[in-house]
Amino acid sequence: MSALQHLARPIADASHLDELADEAAAARLVCIGEASHGTHEFYQLRAQLTRRLLERHDFSAVAVEADWPDADRVNRYVRHRGTDRSADEALAGFRRFPQWMWRNRVVLDFVEWLRRHNATRPPTRRAGFYGFDLYSLFTSIERVLTYLDEVDPEAAARARYRYECFEHYGEDPQHYGYAAAFDLSAACEDAVVQQLLEMREMATQRSGDGELDDDDRFSAEQNARLVLNAEHYYRSMFRGRASSWNLRDSHMAETVDELLRHLGRHGDEAKLVLWAHNSHLGDARATRMGWQGEHNVGQLLREHHGVDACYLIGFTTHHGTVTAADDWDDPATLKRVRPGLPDSWERLFHEAGPERFWLPMHDDAVADALREPRIERAIGVIYRPESERLSHYFEADLVAQFDAVIHIDETHALEPLELTAGWSEQEPAETYPSGM
Repeated sequence: MSALQHLARPIADASHLDELADEAAAARLVCIGEASHGTHEFYQLRAQLTRRLLERHDFSAVAVEADWPDADRVNRYVRHRGTDRSADEALAGFRRFPQWMWRNRVVLDFVEWLRRHNATRPPTRRAGFYGFDLYSLFTSIERVLTYLDEVDPEAAARARYRYECFEHYGEDPQHYGYAAAFDLSAACEDAVVQQLLEMREMATQRSGDGELDDDDRFSAEQNARLVLNAEHYYRSMFRGRASSWNLRDSHMAETVDELLRHLGRHGDEAKLVLWAHNSHLGDARATRMGWQGEHNVGQLLREHHGVDACYLIGFTTHHGTVTAADDWDDPATLKRVRPGLPDSWERLFHEAGPERFWLPMHDDAVADALREPRIERAIGVIYRPESERLSHYFEADLVAQFDAVIHIDETHALEPLELTAGWSEQEPAETYPSGM
């Protein structure tokens, strides 16, 4: 404990993030995680770090754990291309569960800042905001068709014919996945492959039509790629967790690669900041999930681009409150986060102090102090404190998992833009109802 007290680098205010930002900026890909999808401090510090990387180190864009079409609306707003009049309007595309992940106060403020930041830059140098998740199968189909209707009605007719195989599922991708996985209906795989190939061919033929056309064409191609990968993903959901998890994170890593190519097409090396959960951005090979056959974005990026090109930052907290749901599609609720378990990284950092600090894992003394693996907590959009050890902890070698870790001992719930009956600014009760 005394060694950690000496090694911890306190974060008393935002200026204390400068050293971490400068160290991370040597990499091309800075991946900033979160230990939950509903913690204010994680979002706030991540936004502050990102601002430094964009302002001082000329990073090209932010890519987040969100669907491509919803994030594209924000991208158009921050790059002064869209018709939305405010960040609140630009974020209105985030309608599906968990809405609070992106429709919250911290992201709202960051989006407004990014638009102001871009106002002083030439159009080709404006930092973007992109999504790299793959849940938006039907929305992405719609965006492909909208684009083709504008540029090539005959190609749009062909796309409609190919995508017709999804029409029987009422825009329920899990219904499609179940039917296709168990041979209850024909899979749409061949059709979506053909459509992506045509979009790629169109991109080759129309390249050089202008900067805005390049962006629109790239976005449409990404939507077509998302449809392809989402089709595979929803079929795989009924074949086991590892298969679907690996497909999802492979899609995320593939999207990052495509973004680097697109944003670097004029010759300058593109540099990205990535926002997602620790479980996606920390190297899976250093965790129980990796030992069980799952890979993730952090691992794939290190393998594809090299360890020096990636800087992986994780977050931890010992106790506090969090915005999360009781179950999938349930309303956002303000929940109390239980203190870290005795054999956890969270408890170790709580006992080491100070209240807020970060640790560089490349420091030999830090690596030596954190030599023994412990359990690490992960809260997604659902939090079940009554089964916390089973539901939210996994073994991890923190030094191999991340390049740096930020610990905030007491954290607070992220405030959604739309407050539900289960969320208020009042602290939740100390007790843990058995029905949670």
